[in-house]
Amino acid sequence: MKRILLSTLFILITVTAAFADEVSFIASAPKSVVVGRRFKIAYEANTKTDSQPTIPEIDGMRVLMGPSSSVMTQSSNINGRRTSSQTITFTYTVAIDKEGDVTIPGASVMVGGKKYTSNPLTVKVLPESQASAAQQSSGRGSSPAQNSNSGTNITNDNLFVRALVSKTKVYDQEAFLLTYKVYTDVNLVNLDNPVPDLKGFNIQEVELSQQRQFELEHYNGHNYNTLVWRQFVLFPQETGKLEIPSMEYEAVVAVQTRRSMDPFEMMFNGGSSYVEVRKKIKSNKVTVEVEKLPAGKPSGYSGGVGHFSLSSTISTEQLKSNEEFTLKVTVKGNGNMKLMGDPIVEFPSEFDVYDPIITNNYRLTTKGFVGEKTYEYVVTPRTAGEFTLPAAKFVYFDTATDSYRTVESKEYTIQVAKGASQTVQQNNVYVVKQDGKILANDIRYIKLGDADNSGNRFYGTTLYCLLYIIPFAFFIVAAMIYSKRIKENSNVTLVKTKKANSVAVRRLKSVKPLLQQNRVNEFYDETLKAVWGYMSDKLNIPLSQLSKDNISNELARRGCDNVLVDELMNLLNECEFARYAPGDAGATMDKVYKMALTVISKMENSIKR
Repeated sequence: MKRILLSTLFILITVTAAFADEVSFIASAPKSVVVGRRFKIAYEANTKTDSQPTIPEIDGMRVLMGPSSSVMTQSSNINGRRTSSQTITFTYTVAIDKEGDVTIPGASVMVGGKKYTSNPLTVKVLPESQASAAQQSSGRGSSPAQNSNSGTNITNDNLFVRALVSKTKVYDQEAFLLTYKVYTDVNLVNLDNPVPDLKGFNIQEVELSQQRQFELEHYNGHNYNTLVWRQFVLFPQETGKLEIPSMEYEAVVAVQTRRSMDPFEMMFNGGSSYVEVRKKIKSNKVTVEVEKLPAGKPSGYSGGVGHFSLSSTISTEQLKSNEEFTLKVTVKGNGNMKLMGDPIVEFPSEFDVYDPIITNNYRLTTKGFVGEKTYEYVVTPRTAGEFTLPAAKFVYFDTATDSYRTVESKEYTIQVAKGASQTVQQNNVYVVKQDGKILANDIRYIKLGDADNSGNRFYGTTLYCLLYIIPFAFFIVAAMIYSKRIKENSNVTLVKTKKANSVAVRRLKSVKPLLQQNRVNEFYDETLKAVWGYMSDKLNIPLSQLSKDNISNELARRGCDNVLVDELMNLLNECEFARYAPGDAGATMDKVYKMALTVISKMENSIKR
């Protein structure tokens, strides 16, 4: 045992030392720079080097300064064992005199007599701003950004937001990306987050990194600091030309005053030479043309738009009757996975099948939902024999080929042996048998042969007659009730109105687990669906035509209290704002849930039919 422990300890020490001795040499630089302007390239090694790095010579790149080096040492003490690590960074100041994408090959450094090479870098070299070039030719070297900061007159050329779409022509339900991008050459301090009002689209917001940084971009002859502010993946729900309206933002810009050296002005400005200036800016409008899907949709079309594949697995292909097996069907790919229907899975009539358990394992990306959706079926064969389980099918519209496609999984042959109990078919009725024994008090074998009715004195008695008359009377009453119910159910509007409350309450009960699990986005989506669905059923307005305005008008026509209408509008606004607004949206989930229950209850008592 001691030998085993010592050997294990030796291996661990050896592996740890090997990882500790692993050398990394990494290069970093800005993604975009301006032609002729200086910028820095940093080379970082995680250990002491034998010499300074050797950087490659590139046509058009000048080394202005460097290398300057800095050393950072980190120490730690774990269980009395002290370890330390050292990182050394070499920084060069360079300039590139040609425009375009420039690739800087990796630099090399010697560590312990061994040569290590860094990663290559690609830098986008932008042309000089037109205003800056004009100033330099006239002998003035200040940049447009510096000039714009010299006063409080900030124009729309100094700060603006662009709405950009990845496609301007898409199919119905085809995902595309909407990006709001900030362009600035001033000192932007803050920018608000308005919620876009996009009609005709299903909207999903992309979560952006908190570590975003401004990048240089050349636009309309000017170099701006740019930042992707918000991104949304849109799924069109209507066809035709749909407009993405402009949005208004309020920006806060720190501007240096002209008399920044005046001590009296600095005293009244809190000791700062900058003042904050508020400016309202608007993004541009964008029009997207949404085409209808081509004619000739195949039978069983799922509504899926994108690119998908289909696969399946089965737990066993050999079992006994009345035993269970599991079939898993997986749809994988990218597209409108949240909105599409299910694959086609057919089972033999001798199989009992439960509703599938659906597992969603997809994530939102800039190209739509990417991942997979799994359907798990629990199946019970009732009779013995050999059965063919046909291949599952999934029909979707492929945006890569602009055509409908059908993908299939594999086909299975199921061998079902006779079990301890099995189901047999007699006179079109399935009967459960188990070795000739009675399985339940109400399941017996049929006695064959002629019936012997001799000595039966029950025929013709009063009780005998009543047993005929009473069921007939019940039948008449039941027929009248059933006829009345059919007449009521034929009025679809009345049925939907009557059931609106129960349907809404049932939907809200299904929302409660999302509240308890703190699934914020799904909670607000389902709450909005419940409230909109309730108003659609109660007011007999199709969902496609439902809006806040026509809800308010219809409620007023029906004599609903204005206070209650305001509560409903506040509920809808609260859900929409909390769904897209930044910050802790989960903090208001309980409040929104209680508000939804209260508003629907009051509406049920207030709305006049």
